Amino acid sequence: MMIHVVLCGYGQMGKLLQQSIRKCRDMEIVMIVNPYNEHELYHLKQPIELMLDFSHPDYFGIVSRFVKYSGCALLSGTTGLSAAQYDQMKSLKKSTRVMYAVNYSLGMALMLRMLKEITPVLKDDFDMEIVELHHNQKQDAPSGTAKILLEALDPKQEFKANMVRNGMIGVRGREIGVHSLRGGSSAGEHSVLYLGDDEKLEIKHTALSRQIFVNGALKAARWLLGQEIGFYSLEEMIEENLYGCEGNY
Repeated sequence: MMIHVVLCGYGQMGKLLQQSIRKCRDMEIVMIVNPYNEHELYHLKQPIELMLDFSHPDYFGIVSRFVKYSGCALLSGTTGLSAAQYDQMKSLKKSTRVMYAVNYSLGMALMLRMLKEITPVLKDDFDMEIVELHHNQKQDAPSGTAKILLEALDPKQEFKANMVRNGMIGVRGREIGVHSLRGGSSAGEHSVLYLGDDEKLEIKHTALSRQIFVNGALKAARWLLGQEIGFYSLEEMIEENLYGCEGNY
């Protein structure tokens, strides 16, 4: 069956998605939507099965309106959404299938899983730090991925998130440092360091190109279309692949 796709967002990720989908036998992009051509969405002749959203929070209205109208599945990777926008996206689960992730790398999904297993063992005896590096055009800091790493380390917010250290800061408190580096053309590098007495454990993921996010997003999109109505995470897809169990919340 051919999956008819509407793409929202035509930045670097959007262009890579377009190039990759052109090579797919089971997917085709019917339209690339923006604020100037949104009205054309409602005159498409083909039924749309999937909307891919890798745009900007300002486009969220376009996305939510069309998903509600068409009932198509939504896979979104747009970062910087407000809490209200995120809640609106989750509410779409009442009528369709939705997946949201700030990072569609399968390697990163597995790294998050590892952190959730490791941290309860180490958090009381080791200091924890997050370091992320991105290209010099990235506009937000810390990265969306750094934020989900922080959440994986500290889901109950027992630690202070320290984004800035400067001057005479005194001895370290119960905190997790988050460091954002910007420069060059790096597609994304994330490290979590557990720093103990006389030992250090570092878990690191490096994206060598943005294509890994495209590959993960397309794999996730095919998986999403096979699920029941609901809101899904990339981790749930990983769980099913590992253990054969399905998640839906």
